[in-house]
Order: sequence, then C-alpha cells, then structure tokens
Amino acid sequence: MSHLAYNYNRKKISFKSGKGSYLKSYKGEKYLDFVQGIAVNSLGHAHPKLIKAINTQSKKLWHVSNAFIIPEGELLASKLAKKTFADYVMFQNSGAEATEASIKVARRYFYSIGQPQKNRILCVRNSFHGRTLAAIYASGSKKMTEGFGPKVEGFDHFDFGDHKSLKRSITKRTAAIMVETIMGEGGIKVIPDWCLRELRKICNQKKILLILDEVQCGIGRTGDFFAFEKSKVKPDIVPIAKGIGGGFPLGAVLMNKKVASGMTQGTHGSTFGGNPLAMAVGNAVIDIISKKTFLDNVKKNSLYFHQKLNALKEMFPKTIKEIRGRGFLIGIQLYKEQSKFIEELMKNKLLTIRAAENVIRVLPPLNVKKSELDQALNIIHKVCKNFN
Repeated sequence: MSHLAYNYNRKKISFKSGKGSYLKSYKGEKYLDFVQGIAVNSLGHAHPKLIKAINTQSKKLWHVSNAFIIPEGELLASKLAKKTFADYVMFQNSGAEATEASIKVARRYFYSIGQPQKNRILCVRNSFHGRTLAAIYASGSKKMTEGFGPKVEGFDHFDFGDHKSLKRSITKRTAAIMVETIMGEGGIKVIPDWCLRELRKICNQKKILLILDEVQCGIGRTGDFFAFEKSKVKPDIVPIAKGIGGGFPLGAVLMNKKVASGMTQGTHGSTFGGNPLAMAVGNAVIDIISKKTFLDNVKKNSLYFHQKLNALKEMFPKTIKEIRGRGFLIGIQLYKEQSKFIEELMKNKLLTIRAAENVIRVLPPLNVKKSELDQALNIIHKVCKNFN
C-alpha cells in the first residue's frame, strides 16, 4: 500500500537511472524519454556539467536566507538580465510560484502609482498557470477549480483567438493581460507573432501590462531563448521555471524597471527561492543553452523533426489531425482519444504525455541527437500503422 495521496494517476512503472534522452526502469528496460519531466530536463538526464555544478556547490553551501547577499543568485540574475528584456529578477522555486509572483508584481505596480483599483488580470480561458489557488482561477478552467471554492477574484477571461472578446473584456480595472506564449497543457497552441505584437499594442494603448508566461515554452525550447523573441515584442513581466533548472526546482520572475519599482522591501519573499544550490545549477544551464550554436542546433533538429512528423501526418491522415508547436514543444493532435496511443508508444519504449484537445505532447531534451529523433519517428510510425 502506498501512503502517497491519490492526486496523481501514475503509470505502473518507476525508473532507476537516466542518461541523456533515456531512462532505465527498475526492470532494466530502456525508454526514450520525450517527456523529460514535462519540459523540465532541458539538457536531458545526468548532464555532466550540471552534475559538476551541483556537486561543487553542495560541498560549499546549500542554503542561506535571503536576508544575506547570495553571490550565485546575483550572477544568475545578471546573466538573465543581459540575455533578455529584464532589468530585475525575483527567484522562486516553481512555475506556479513564478506566475503567482507575476500577478503580485502587476497589482503592486498599479498600487504603487496610486491606481489600486487596477487589479484584475485578463487571461485565456482554459489556459494553465499553475496549481495554486490564484493560478487555477487565473486559468479559468472549471475542471481545475471544481471543489476549491470560494472563487479567487480578480481574473477575467477570453477564448483563445477571440480578439473581439479580448478587447471587450478590458475594463478600467484591468491591470494586465497574462497569456502563455505557447499554451502547453491547453493543447500546444501557439500565439502567432502578429498576435503578440497586437497584444503589446493593446497594452500600450490601454496603459496596462503584458505578462507572457514562458514557464513551459521558454529557456530555449523553441530554438530561441524565449518563445516571444521572434515577434520582437518586449513584455513587462515573464514568469519562468522548468527548463532553467535543468531538473532542479527553480523558477523566477523577470521584470522591466518600471514594474519592478513597486516591489519594495517586504512586498514578496521566499525561504528557498534563490538558494546557492539552485543558483549554481541555473548558472550552468544558462551558460549552455544561451549559446547561439546550441540554439541554432535546436532550430535545425526541431525543424527536421517537424518535417518528418508532418510527413507521418500525410501518411496517416485518418490518425493524425495536426502537428502543433514550435521547436521541441510539440503536439500531435489525434482524431481518436490519445490515451491508447500514448500507451502503445510506451509499450514500444517511447515516453510521451497528454495535453488538452486530444493532443500528445512530445518534449525531447534540447540536446537530443538526430538518431534519437529517428528512433522516436520509427516508433510513432509503427504505432500509427497498427492504430485503429
């Protein structure tokens, strides 16, 4: 009998070790892992530079309070600021904490300039911003909020792609628009670059803030450091997590100078956020991923993978409805319910995970080898061939 709570419907398998793109089960079976902790292990399992970083730091200092200066955090914040739009960074432990903190930053900014009535956040209905109380109500999902009342107020919603509804929903109380640049749990739906530019234009006109949630789609997953970079848009606030820690719990809120001005001493805090151990890993991850040669390779290999997946779609038009996503944040939308397909992939030693709209998420590590992509394509082809 397991004494773990039942909130996860876990598959009946556990893993003993991992290396690169692969996991090895306790039964000795080898699996190609294209879940990678749900886009978390950006450099795969047991990357030698991450092992070295965590081992070196673990022998020096694990944790001190944020009551003191943490040099490793100062260094990582500096790297993120130089690489991005951000002027300031607040470190958290997870994506949910980062999105919660982003909401606080937006509301606090308007409070600090004498407009406390501007405190509502406009989000896409059935998006995903985390599992905390505020985050589930920000997501606007009936399924996620069921049984967790009373409702957390302060959020309004519009349907994905409904620009008229978006504009109608902006009121004098709207503080910010918060969207995932690419919706992950919601079905790997990409907000087009022209649409991001329009969002920025609307926010400028209405004098409200733009929050782009890049918890899942950021940190090199699309081939750019951030998914929004291609649009040339500059957001005001960006929550990140997942890939920045390469598997170690780490999140952050990136802010421009304007909105950061509201976050004065005592307005936010975290016991563990920005601890030396997490910062050492984050520094190692960003040093690898931010290199142009690395990101160019992500673009090259992901383009190859998308082309081959679309070829499979043409080969099996009654099975595959659409190939979605960008870079290595990929969705395979099926006509039939995806659970059996995922099970068949797993039987053939390829691990994937579901998303909304009958989509299978395919999330290789960013440093995946072309031969491993070919192995995955062969497995998907085999399952498509036998799927009915």
